[in-house]
Amino acid sequence: MRKISSLILLLSIVSGCSKTIQKESISTEEEKQQIKSTLIAMWDAIEKGDIERYASYVHEDFTQFGEYDSVLRSGKEAEVKAIKEWIENSTPIHTEMHKPNVTINGNTAFITYYWSDSGSTNGEPFATRGKSTRIFVKENGAWLCIHGHYTLLTDSQ
Repeated sequence: MRKISSLILLLSIVSGCSKTIQKESISTEEEKQQIKSTLIAMWDAIEKGDIERYASYVHEDFTQFGEYDSVLRSGKEAEVKAIKEWIENSTPIHTEMHKPNVTINGNTAFITYYWSDSGSTNGEPFATRGKSTRIFVKENGAWLCIHGHYTLLTDSQ
């Protein structure tokens, strides 16, 4: 009888743990989707010329290594100014994400992905593709982009 009671207790503990793990993994998957959705919303804001909405997804301490940047761009203000100038001189901009992979560690996450974009800037059409890593931090319940690193891919890559 004691063995049966111990077995029932053990099964109850294991069952409870698996439910907790299952709930956490669902939560993690939802968080991963939130990060992907935030990045897509950032691009949507650019496509629609909504610089204020774009800025709402950018952390105050944002930094970036852009495709053409020779130095690190630092600060939300610098990022928003650069995107605003690009939006004002470009149309229609469209970006797609390919093969995203999100890793979350507490309130920090990173997403790696390939991208392709197209549009025209100063009347010159462009169509590029590349690979990127973005880092997000969660503050006040929202995922904010704190760093971006973008690398252009050539046709031979």
